[in-house]
Amino acid sequence: MARLLIVDDDNAFRETLAETLQSLGHDTVEASRGDDAIGAMRLARFDAVFLDHRMPRMDGLQTLAAMQAQLARVPPVIVLTAYASGGNTIEAMRLGAFDHLAKPIRRDAVIDVLARALHAEAPAAASAPVSDEEDELIGPGDAMREVHKRIGLAAASSAPVLVLGETGTGKEMVARALHRHSARADAPFVAINCAAIPKELLESELFGHVRGAFTGAIGERPGCFRAADGGVLLLDEIGDMALNVQAKILRALQEGEVTPLGSHRTVKVDVRVVAATHRDLAAAVRDGSFREDLFYRLNVLAIRVPPLRERLADIIPLAEHFLRRAAAPEAPKALSAPAAQWLVRHRWPGNVRELRNLIERCHALSRHRVIGAADLTGEARDAPSPICDGGALPSDWLDGEMPAAVERLERLLIAHALNETLGNRAEAARRLGIHRQLLYRKMAQYGLD
Repeated sequence: MARLLIVDDDNAFRETLAETLQSLGHDTVEASRGDDAIGAMRLARFDAVFLDHRMPRMDGLQTLAAMQAQLARVPPVIVLTAYASGGNTIEAMRLGAFDHLAKPIRRDAVIDVLARALHAEAPAAASAPVSDEEDELIGPGDAMREVHKRIGLAAASSAPVLVLGETGTGKEMVARALHRHSARADAPFVAINCAAIPKELLESELFGHVRGAFTGAIGERPGCFRAADGGVLLLDEIGDMALNVQAKILRALQEGEVTPLGSHRTVKVDVRVVAATHRDLAAAVRDGSFREDLFYRLNVLAIRVPPLRERLADIIPLAEHFLRRAAAPEAPKALSAPAAQWLVRHRWPGNVRELRNLIERCHALSRHRVIGAADLTGEARDAPSPICDGGALPSDWLDGEMPAAVERLERLLIAHALNETLGNRAEAARRLGIHRQLLYRKMAQYGLD
């Protein structure tokens, strides 16, 4: 039997979770505020903590940071939230959370995370949180939530990171998130695409050169390593780097120093290297095009960014994000139901980059408030019904009675909100602008529960 602390200002959720944990044979203590939880942890020893993210006065992340700062021992902390985002997942993991789960949490998920937490060491303390940025990684689905967690765990370290993923998946966004959520956030972030620079110039770009090092070197150049000193250097598409440059990268990683071209004097640098590639580096090692020692030196912390076709739950939120960004500061356009269906069915060989470019093109070329499937495919659009505002509603609704039409519309809106939030009822109610109890009644009325 474990002794567990539940911290949540929602009395109903807290009591339900306590009942679930008690049915599994555990002892529970409840707290509704962060400061009460810290007080309880000073008086008693707990084996794990379930901590809500959004609470009045002191939220979950502030509570977690206070635990790390004020308590000698912090057990595994499982952060729960009904408003999951890439930023708060990364911050929770960076601050030392054992895991970060979205409400509502299923019984089997409680059993799984608790089994893992009770067999784990308490995580180390982390530095103070930083605020979310507008360019955070978008993705409420499980695949991207795992990426967010890996970023949060890696952000507390200075070890090299290897980011793997197809072209267009957002590998540079991962590197920027690592930089933004790390202790190096105030230092430079420098990115270089190793595939875009001729191999005879890449060495100079990376390590710099002195005057007269080669024909045309009329002045000194510091290079990317020295430009990123104290910060983060992204070596994008490192799988395309020449073998002789790979050897110098390895030395820079091992010794923390670089030698500019034309010079015999080494320069000390403090740089965290993030390498990214769409290639299979293990296969490249086998065929001799990539150094085995460099591969193992880079592959300390690996983060795989899944392709968009494996992230179906992220496609519509990403599209809506790009629509908002394209329309700012004006009100963004909306996606029709057929357009959303087309987006989900498309295979996306160009991944997130292809989706972003498509949405930006549709926003620029479409004069309609609602973007239809024809706008996405480039085909001719049927003339919309002026009464239905773009033809978004079936025409037979106009011939029926108003109460029946209103019920059908309510059912569609609720089903859409639940689908968009992956069944998260609290978030669905928030999006619909209604109370959760009203949502529950409507779900029962329309057979959606």
